[in-house]
Amino acid sequence: MKSTIPDTGVPITPSPGNGDRQENRHEASLHGEILLRLRDYVVEGNIPEGARVPERQLCEMLGISRTPLREALKVLAAEGLIELLPNRGARVRQLSQRDLEELFDVMAGLESLAGRLACEAITDAEITAIEQLHYEMYGHYLHRDMHGYFQANQRIHESIVDAARNDTLKSAYANFAGRIRRVRYSANFARKRQRWAEAMREHEAILDALRRRAGSELSDVLFQHLRNKRTAAIEHLTEPQEGAPASP
Repeated sequence: MKSTIPDTGVPITPSPGNGDRQENRHEASLHGEILLRLRDYVVEGNIPEGARVPERQLCEMLGISRTPLREALKVLAAEGLIELLPNRGARVRQLSQRDLEELFDVMAGLESLAGRLACEAITDAEITAIEQLHYEMYGHYLHRDMHGYFQANQRIHESIVDAARNDTLKSAYANFAGRIRRVRYSANFARKRQRWAEAMREHEAILDALRRRAGSELSDVLFQHLRNKRTAAIEHLTEPQEGAPASP
């Protein structure tokens, strides 16, 4: 409601009150929760690659209308998880073997650089936080909790990138990470126990180099770690899927 300055007739628009600010925070929180749930749903393979996104089903599952769902889909499209189809909804992005090879090589280069820069700038508190994430991830590994393992794993890699203190690197990393997040998750299921144990040993080496701030060593370990992830992802992409007819 507008009032006027006495004796002038100039209208005054009141500033938002506490109630408005609380409502805005609630809406932002709700949007973030919807985005998180939708991202997990896509990443965890609940919609086949190349398939259309079932908007009505997702609205019912999330208890929302089409408008907030489509806003969240725009974010996932910007992250590279889905493709928006003009006047036809959206579909899950499908990556070829060549796509994966190129994307993982770029990611390996970015993480390698991030590791080197992080060792120059990281604080003791940040190393402690990464250690805690590492032990959390190890607990998920022991319990074969793939969802928990993947979430902690991603936070470790993102924390190293954050510690590099380079916004351009961080932006490029986020762009490419979004595009391969789904296949990185799916490839975990294809891992044999031996490969998963190897991945944990690689993370032990990552943590050790980070503690010692050994930039060149951490750079090399991260590069090879991403190369190994690339191999697992391509094996998962090319292996026959359960229920699919065998190749002649």
